[in-house]
Amino acid sequence: MGRELKLESDRLIIKNSTFNECRYFNEWEVKDYIKEFLTIEDSRNYEEIVREFISYENDETKLQLTIVCKEKVKPIGRVYISRIDNKLRSLDITRIYIGEEEYLGKGYGKESMKVLIKFCFEDLKMERVTLDTFEGNKKASELYNGLGFVDEGVLRHATKKNDKFYNLKLKSMLKEEYEKTSKI
Repeated sequence: MGRELKLESDRLIIKNSTFNECRYFNEWEVKDYIKEFLTIEDSRNYEEIVREFISYENDETKLQLTIVCKEKVKPIGRVYISRIDNKLRSLDITRIYIGEEEYLGKGYGKESMKVLIKFCFEDLKMERVTLDTFEGNKKASELYNGLGFVDEGVLRHATKKNDKFYNLKLKSMLKEEYEKTSKI
């Protein structure tokens, strides 16, 4: 997107990812609780993460962000946004996770999502934000629905991981839906 981002909440900073943070992504993306519901192959390695990072950095339709704990100034998670379409004013939150286990179950994921949703609708002026979850990822599905995302349907065999196809549940939020929920 060509600009430096620094989004903040009470406990978090969400900023552009840096090349040096690929080492964190590599540490996090081998963890079973991260890989379980994301399309991260078991064979993924540091070199693949670096190649992907460099490729995405040169693509205006993608945005890579790192979630940082303000208190410890420590990276704790990752966000990957794709399909940024300024004509249609839409994008997809493709990957978001908290990679540091000590920060799980403490509301950092929800707080990150609130910051991202606000950024998408207020700063980027999007009309539509989408995301998807693996069928069976009840925790994420409930979180996203609780934030105002609406189920659109199931994308059958929409992704492949470790030579197996998986269905994805597509969710979206429109600007008018965001505006209603942001006033609550």
